Amino acid sequence: MEKSKFNEKKITSRTEDYNQWYLDVIDAAELAENSPVKGCMIIKPCGYAIWEKTQKILDEKFKETGVQNAYFPMLIPERLLKREESHIEGFAPEVAVVTHAGGKKLEEPLVLRPTSETIMYEVFSKWIRSHRDLPLLINQWANIIRWEMRTRLFLRTTEFLWQEGHTVHATEEDALKRVLLMLNIYKDFAENYMAIPVIAGRKSESEKFAGAKDTYTIEAMMQDGKALQFSTSHNLGQNFAKVFDVGFLDESNTKQYGWQTSWGLSTRVIGGLIMSHSDDKGLVLPPKIAPIQVVIVPIIPKEWDKQLVMEESQTVFSNLNLVGVSVKLDDRDMRPGEKFYEWEKKGIPLRIEIGPKDLASNTVVVVRRDTGEKKAVSLPDLNSAVLSILELIQNNLFEQAKNRLTENTVSVDTWEEFTKAIEENKFVIAHFSGDTVVEAQIKEETGATIRCIPLDQVEEQGLCIKSGKPSKGRVIFAKSY
Repeated sequence: MEKSKFNEKKITSRTEDYNQWYLDVIDAAELAENSPVKGCMIIKPCGYAIWEKTQKILDEKFKETGVQNAYFPMLIPERLLKREESHIEGFAPEVAVVTHAGGKKLEEPLVLRPTSETIMYEVFSKWIRSHRDLPLLINQWANIIRWEMRTRLFLRTTEFLWQEGHTVHATEEDALKRVLLMLNIYKDFAENYMAIPVIAGRKSESEKFAGAKDTYTIEAMMQDGKALQFSTSHNLGQNFAKVFDVGFLDESNTKQYGWQTSWGLSTRVIGGLIMSHSDDKGLVLPPKIAPIQVVIVPIIPKEWDKQLVMEESQTVFSNLNLVGVSVKLDDRDMRPGEKFYEWEKKGIPLRIEIGPKDLASNTVVVVRRDTGEKKAVSLPDLNSAVLSILELIQNNLFEQAKNRLTENTVSVDTWEEFTKAIEENKFVIAHFSGDTVVEAQIKEETGATIRCIPLDQVEEQGLCIKSGKPSKGRVIFAKSY
């Protein structure tokens, strides 16, 4: 018999200590752990499987739009990073630099990749010659190093995994279309796969990516009311193109500079997934992102029942595989209750229990992770029932998160209402004049930042929530991760 897991540490409740609850869920679900290198994490197989599923889904969606994958070095000559002043200024506090290698001091320091604009664009300037070479649509799946002082598994670590897309276009219009196309792909992934409703918008001047013309974002609300930046898509204009000479000859043989975009999503979305759906029993996974959607647990009270139960369990396993369900048959020599406990903590959407009493009635028992609902399903109807229940779970998790977002988003017109709503961890819709000094004051006094200027914002005359200056529209403020 394997060692019992019933005596493992209990998960702290969300109401008692939300931050500890988050870490306990990660530990209980065996997603990740801290590395011997301070600030870094080890992503364990259960956690990495979610990232692999994320990669598979997004990689296919990217390629459908013409994007190709490539890989660029993680070591970047310091001179390249310094060529774009606002870019290096934005990343300077987080940059790690290699000064020695091979037992000697390097002639030129090498920066560990905080993002790849500079090294990619140095190369793009050689790849692109004519308008016929455009658009150039490149993505890479890579690791990133940003020297973080305060770290938290998945949400903020010194090293993390991500994808970063970089494109070059002949016109500003084409570049903007690509920015919004990628934002919509991320929105579709968040809502239809991770079951996380998001708000699409544009970042304020002070919150945008260093060196960008505009940054677009999708923002999600976690169960504690704080915002999580799910992913971003940047309109870089011609800023980097002029610095790195990313140019091309147009149809009249005149040199033009390219219009560029970059866009990315990282392993922090796994943190968002955890905080959006999980409960005090452990991880809860939407079926479309769950590496294992269904687990089959044979119930064998007596040895002479074993062959019959295992044969039927294997048949159910094979049948579900045939209809495209990701299924695991747990035939380990452990008590059923221990298996239930383990798979519940790991968030498997649906559990199927098969025992001799069930088989005698030609049924099995199915148990939903999201609601705990348990019911008997006839074996002939099992495949269709499983597919239907998985869809119900996916939709239920999205609707729960959507209702939470709706119920905890408020529109205010006075500073008193604003501060009260921020203290209650609400998303607050309020007028803002665009003054970056006032924006900094709001952050200093309340801890709230402008999460985005919604894309569907309607122009509306009003007064800034803090300064009283004229405002043409409302923005979304919130505390964030």
